Amino acid sequence: MYDFNQKPELNITPLVDVMLVLLAILMITAPTMEYEENLKLPNGSAKTEISNIQNIKISIRNDKIVDFEGKQYSFIVFQNSFKSLMGNTNKETQIQIRADKNLLYNDVMNTLKVIKDAGFYKVSLITDGV
Repeated sequence: MYDFNQKPELNITPLVDVMLVLLAILMITAPTMEYEENLKLPNGSAKTEISNIQNIKISIRNDKIVDFEGKQYSFIVFQNSFKSLMGNTNKETQIQIRADKNLLYNDVMNTLKVIKDAGFYKVSLITDGV
């Protein structure tokens, strides 16, 4: 007859032995396994010619004078007439802004807003490497 007061005894020694053997096998074989995925990469462009889009450079000095295309403009005049100064310029043209570090943050952000409103989105802020 079964004694209900007796507690069952679990013997996990064989389970641990099997798991250690499997772990040892995996540790030996895992570094030697290699997986290769066959990928179909797209073809490159047949056009080998590089399009040469010029950069437009804008410099803003500490006294709020803007150097643009070899001419100097006051800060307010430049911001008010940037769209007309650019005329029919390609909107993919990259614009590089070089601003004096003593300018107010707001002045540089206003210039960026004017450039964005004119339809140019490739704008870089040029800094000196330190």
